[in-house]
Order: sequence, then C-alpha cells, then structure tokens
Amino acid sequence: MATTYISRTFTSGDTDKWTFSAWLKRCPDGVAQFIFSGWADASNYTGMYFDTDESLHFYNRSGGGAAGQQVTSALFRDPGAWYHLVFVWDSGNASSTDRMRIYVNGEEVTAFAVDNAPTQDLDSSVNVSGNTCYIGQRGNGLYWNGEMSHVQFVDGSALAASDFGETDSTSGIWKVKTTAYGTPGTNGFFLTMEDSSNLDLDSSSNALTFTTSGTPTPTFDNPSNNFCTINPLSYHVTTSL
Repeated sequence: MATTYISRTFTSGDTDKWTFSAWLKRCPDGVAQFIFSGWADASNYTGMYFDTDESLHFYNRSGGGAAGQQVTSALFRDPGAWYHLVFVWDSGNASSTDRMRIYVNGEEVTAFAVDNAPTQDLDSSVNVSGNTCYIGQRGNGLYWNGEMSHVQFVDGSALAASDFGETDSTSGIWKVKTTAYGTPGTNGFFLTMEDSSNLDLDSSSNALTFTTSGTPTPTFDNPSNNFCTINPLSYHVTTSL
C-alpha cells in the first residue's frame, strides 16, 4: 500500500465556505482511500473518500459523530477513466440541500444513499488554523492509491464544476481547465502536478509551500492524455475443445 501524500498546516480561513476540485484516476484495492481532508484528530475532520464498495463520500465529523454527510448511490469502479470531482462546503447557505454539493464530470450529483446536511453555519475542520490539510490521506491513514492532476482548493467561495472544467466544443467531452481560479483565498492552492521534479508546486497566486511524504511517481498519463489501462472488471474465459 502506497503511503505517499502531500500536506501543509492551515492558517485561519473560511470554515463555512470553500471548494475542492481534483482530476483523479483510480486504482481500486478494496480499502477506503481519502482524496483530501482537513484534520484535527480522529473525532474532528472533514474529507472526501472512496469507500470499500467504491461509493464516493463527502464527510464531516465533529465531536466524534457525523455532522454533514453525503454518500453517492453511484459506484466508481472504472480504473481506466479520469474522473473530475468537485466538492462544495457552503454551510451558511439558507437552503439545507445546498450546504454540501458534489459534482462528477461537470454534473451535480443528485442521487445519494445518504444525504444529511450540516446545520446552518456549522464550521468544517478545513481552514481551521493549526489543522492539517492532507491530499492523499485522512490524517491517520487510508491513503490514496491512484493518480491525481490539477488539484485545486478555493478558500471562501462556493463554486461550480464549470469553474474548473468545460465541455469540448468538438468532442462533447468534459475537459480540464488548465488555468488556476483567479481568487484562491487565504488557504487556496493549485497543484497541477506537471513538474516531475516538484509535484507539490503551488501554481496559484498564493504560492503556498507543501510537504510531500513518501515517493510520488510522475507519469505522462493525465486528463488530456489518458493512457490505456487494463480493466480488472472485464475479462474473457476461453476454452479449447
């Protein structure tokens, strides 16, 4: 199991409103894998992850219990596709259904197995001064296993998927926007992960400093140049008579 992740310590930002966007290519391995988290301790954290059944979770834990949670009905089992995921935390929103939002490949998810909104103005563990920002793990394990590209966080804004991706006018395929969102906020960042010698380089106007733990593997496989991947879900059985 890979134990590679990127981290930094949050300074004081907007705990009620933020957006996280990432392009991901999965390597399902039967264990939960965290994409991003704001971590205080095991009883207080906010994060997004694929669970063991390949459902996608957006979860806020406060005081040891769930305080805002979405679990998709859809399962994400394709190891050959790049997924664009956007998560919006907007607990100050008067509409409870808009306080947590997930977008997949440009479309807002509306079908959930679990959909419990946080109370209005509930603080997340993201953007809390002294908490740790983790990309690729929860805070005490559950490491990401796969590829990441164009990982972007915007502090203080509740944005749509169209701020990070767009539909190609020729192919109709959802594709990456390669420029950073213009107003990242205090803790905002943009990790394109294109520089093989500096994968945690922040290309946003904040130019924040991150720490990479483990040994990430650079690859030319990316959202604009998807390499072929063997699909373990598809196989043929042949016999000879």
